Amino acid sequence: MTQDDMLRLKKWAVVGATANKEKYGYKIFKRLLEYGYEVYLVNPNYEQIEGRKCYASVLNLPVVPDVIDMVVAPRHGIKVVEEAAQMGIKNIWLQPGTVSDELLEFANQKGLHTVQGCVLVALNH
Repeated sequence: MTQDDMLRLKKWAVVGATANKEKYGYKIFKRLLEYGYEVYLVNPNYEQIEGRKCYASVLNLPVVPDVIDMVVAPRHGIKVVEEAAQMGIKNIWLQPGTVSDELLEFANQKGLHTVQGCVLVALNH
């Protein structure tokens, strides 16, 4: 699955969403909304961001998103991949700085599709 394939899917969860407007976890969720995506926010440090409910983990999401956009450090990513596999989520977009060899290997073992790159750049091409 390519970046373009994932961008055609419209139900996304942003893991690492934040209320800090300077961070990518904020910019990504706002841009996805601007482009008409259905966006769910995941971050245990927030109950809501800009009036939108924020879930403590992927396992708490009310729907199974088509894609998880991961905006967390690789050390947190293994848990996200495990939760995604449990939920039946097949696609993970790995933002720059979220990738490790261990995480990629684990996602592959779980049968998940991963792409790497900045979703902000991909949406603008």
